[in-house]
Amino acid sequence: MTTPRILLISGSTREASTNTAALRTVAADAGADFVAVRYQGLLDLPAFVPGTDPEPPAVLALHRQLAEVDAVLFCTPEYAGMIPGSLKNLLEWTVGNADLSDKPVAYVNVAYEGRGEAAVATLRTVLGYVGAELVEAACGRITVLQSSVGPDGLVADVDARTRLNAAARALAAHAARQVEPATTVRLEN
Repeated sequence: MTTPRILLISGSTREASTNTAALRTVAADAGADFVAVRYQGLLDLPAFVPGTDPEPPAVLALHRQLAEVDAVLFCTPEYAGMIPGSLKNLLEWTVGNADLSDKPVAYVNVAYEGRGEAAVATLRTVLGYVGAELVEAACGRITVLQSSVGPDGLVADVDARTRLNAAARALAAHAARQVEPATTVRLEN
């Protein structure tokens, strides 16, 4: 069985954000169920310009990272009633290459109850537009308070950490089914 690879993309450009802490925690707890790769190039991406040729190195690196993984897990804050412009910019760079087309994706919303719903709605819309396969069983709200983040930058709250890991493992299990090689059947005469 192939171990699925999951790219973790935080929509926050702030290293100390709870969104980034949530994904950092998923990466730290990955174990043998999946390989977690944190995307760290959000600030390096130039503004999307359709038809840019050649594409900038940061964009080529994004395409490469997306091609090398079996699934993507997003965690994003809500800015001005939607996903941050930097995350929308990243997603726009994926349209022309169909990087996310048919790729299993999920999101976790770590905002306080009643917050972040517009970001989730926007993210779902954009992911649908790019043809990603939204894995509902791996999506959800898992509130992470700033006070729950330890000095190591990881989520210390046991319940939140357990739920984050459950979401990542649900995405990994779905992706594993997608990457399983076909079974060879030998027909006898």
